[in-house]
Amino acid sequence: MQLALEQARLAAAEGEVPVGAVVVKDGQLVSTGRNAPIGGQDPTAHAEVQALRAAAQSLGNYRLDGCTLYVTLEPCAMCSGAMLHARLARVVFGAADAKTGAAGGLLNLFAQPGLNHQTGVTGGVLASECAALLQAFFRPRRLNVRPLREDALRTPPSRFDGLDDPSLRDFQVQVSQLPALAGLNMHVLDTGPAPGPTVMVLHGLWGWGWEAEALATELMQLGVRAVVPDLPGFGRSDKPKKPGFHTLAWHTRCLQELGAHLGLARATVLVPQVPQTVALAVALCQAAPGHFDRVVAWSPAAAEGNACPGLDAPFPDVGHRAAQRAFALWDVSAGIAQGSPNAFPVHHISGVGGQLGGCAGTVWAQWSGGYAVGETKASSDCPDNRVFNDAALARHLLALVHHREVDS
Repeated sequence: MQLALEQARLAAAEGEVPVGAVVVKDGQLVSTGRNAPIGGQDPTAHAEVQALRAAAQSLGNYRLDGCTLYVTLEPCAMCSGAMLHARLARVVFGAADAKTGAAGGLLNLFAQPGLNHQTGVTGGVLASECAALLQAFFRPRRLNVRPLREDALRTPPSRFDGLDDPSLRDFQVQVSQLPALAGLNMHVLDTGPAPGPTVMVLHGLWGWGWEAEALATELMQLGVRAVVPDLPGFGRSDKPKKPGFHTLAWHTRCLQELGAHLGLARATVLVPQVPQTVALAVALCQAAPGHFDRVVAWSPAAAEGNACPGLDAPFPDVGHRAAQRAFALWDVSAGIAQGSPNAFPVHHISGVGGQLGGCAGTVWAQWSGGYAVGETKASSDCPDNRVFNDAALARHLLALVHHREVDS
């Protein structure tokens, strides 16, 4: 069982639920296995199945007569069935599992008298140590130490050490009362009511709100209210574990309710120039035209997927990246095509270079989806038509908004 625990610790280090297994025959180690469903994108890649497959390859026979499998957690129905098919002589498990265990926890497949093969079962070996490993893995990932929900993760605060801007600390809030969130926490940087207009800054597929903190400071100094949310699944917000949770419609609803909760009116939405975030901004303006009425698209050249210091902080392992995987698969073409490009203006800032949150940036003049009703060239802040830094971008946004208000 100690060997199985070693495999469980390796699984935890890879972001997998820490379950490990080994197969032994005649006192000799035959194979090892550890949980790998996330990394392998394989729902059958439980530790027991991995160990059984390796043992069959090692022994040259799918029938594992005379073998004993040790596993740190009571096997589920799938793994129990595989053990019975393999003709294991015995299975020994550590921690019991009352929710999905099929060796006496929830049900006992091994106790069926009609089976043509009987596998012996022993439970509770090093149970406390096995259970403690699971508890230590889940405790910092769940919404609370004793969670109301178990379908979400929360990035440990230590991951953000050294990334906080002390001057913005008082403007960082957690919002959880929105109906769409259903108890999840959404982290929002909100500089608060201001004499000027409001700009909501949305991050991209591989980023989070930290990128826009310097821009938020510049906007605040110009009298503009800056609202920078971490979308659920990103940054300091809670992270639903299932990619299916992260639909365009649900994220639109979260932002729509956030706009109403904060009392935003005719806010400009600044987004990176990638289809998913432009689609989200378009859908948001269509769903809540009173709260949001303009999209400004630009592209940081710390491009989507490129390395930038701090971008990986919210994602200690692949389990925290469900939203990123889901966003990458969004079919945004149909949703955008159904919208009217004249319902609200979408501006595209052009230029090359600059900074956004310390990351080099490029601003594109055109998005392949079309919806530019007016292209905005570089302002006097960028006389060579090449450089946008945070201060210049903030002034440019302010000029855009004032131009809209004069037009209207």
